[in-house]
Amino acid sequence: SGLRWHETTSAASRKARGTRARLQPLGRGDGAGGAPNRPACARVPRAFLEAADVVSCHRSPDRYALLYRVLYRLTHGEPELLAVAADPDTLDLARRKAAVLRDVHKVHAFVRFRKVAAPAPDAPELVAWHEPAHDCLRLAAPFFARRFPSMRWAILGPDRSVEWNLQELVYGPGQSRTSAPQHDDLEELFTTYWRSIYNPARINLAAMKKEMPVRHWATIPETASIPDLVRESTGRVQQMKAPVQSAASLQVPSSRSLATLREHAAGCTACPLHAPATQTVFGEGPAPARVMLVGEQPGDEEDLRGRPFVGPAGRLLDGILAEAGVPRDDLYVTNAVKHFKFEPRGKRRIHAKPTYGEVTACRAWLDAELEAVKPELVVCLGATAAQSFLGRKYQLTRSRGRLERTRFAPHWLATWHPSAVLRAIDAEAQERMRAEMIADLRLAYGALAA
Repeated sequence: SGLRWHETTSAASRKARGTRARLQPLGRGDGAGGAPNRPACARVPRAFLEAADVVSCHRSPDRYALLYRVLYRLTHGEPELLAVAADPDTLDLARRKAAVLRDVHKVHAFVRFRKVAAPAPDAPELVAWHEPAHDCLRLAAPFFARRFPSMRWAILGPDRSVEWNLQELVYGPGQSRTSAPQHDDLEELFTTYWRSIYNPARINLAAMKKEMPVRHWATIPETASIPDLVRESTGRVQQMKAPVQSAASLQVPSSRSLATLREHAAGCTACPLHAPATQTVFGEGPAPARVMLVGEQPGDEEDLRGRPFVGPAGRLLDGILAEAGVPRDDLYVTNAVKHFKFEPRGKRRIHAKPTYGEVTACRAWLDAELEAVKPELVVCLGATAAQSFLGRKYQLTRSRGRLERTRFAPHWLATWHPSAVLRAIDAEAQERMRAEMIADLRLAYGALAA
């Protein structure tokens, strides 16, 4: 006999068994008195009915055989069958359900509506043609009804079609691809947008074809650009990797005379720090010079006087250099950043650490100074100065006092900035850091002498 079902959703029923459905034979006479037989009920989990609704859309010819087999087992001694994940039938049911739902997702993603040039009254104004892997248009269409409730649209396919008439979804037979519009004026605009957001550095054709099967490309306008984008990817990636001239590099003169560099640097506007600062604080010292000292940025006094290391940190540096036996007059002294970055607090200007972008903006001036001075030894004072040479991952606390060979100079070393010594938490820490600076400078000079 045929089967009918209805839900039992009473509170007691849900609490005891969860929501289930009862399957029962349609009533018939008993043949004697004509009275209908009392219906026999069979309970199955709601999850089975939901899975059956989806799996019935699967293309496999044996889908109903699987559904009836699972139904029989559920109603003949295995009511918890769906909880047995390792069971072959349960596993097969789950896999087919997942395949159909995955195809529903692809319908949502790959349907492309095209505007009908002159639609008839009460006819769809937007039409798409899509060939899903499974007969899942019935499951996918409600999404579009919710998404575009105020537009008349239709989705055509080889198995069936569906139309939204502003009130309900109306299903019909399948139609050929030529029944749908073949072009839309907005496609060219959308393809241009799609090309602009395409990232050639992340191209992965295998993954692309897995997520966007090639059989759908014919109805997805932007995919016509894929061959060209793939062909251009290598060149575009190389172009992306090519060094870009910074704003400062465009202002650096070709001459490597320190006087010329200083004159041009005075008008540098490569980063926003130039606006509140009093002036550019360029390096000073002989050129060529065997030793080049590089600090972070000028301080308040340096900004006012236009010379590097003339404030409290500079006076401490003079004492440390003298104790280490290093004559300052023989050094070229400069900063990684040429303008004073500060935060105003009342009438005071408080030092603010420059960002890595601000350090990078000044890099062209530092490179020009290196070419002009040609040092044998570069000593970086503080982490910011060191990172301007070796990158933002450099950690001063780990690598301080370590002599290295670099492309900037045969000998390169980083040590504490004198400002860090002045800001030490107590006198003991201050004295320790001061002693470490002296030791680092002596080590560097010893290597230079050797």
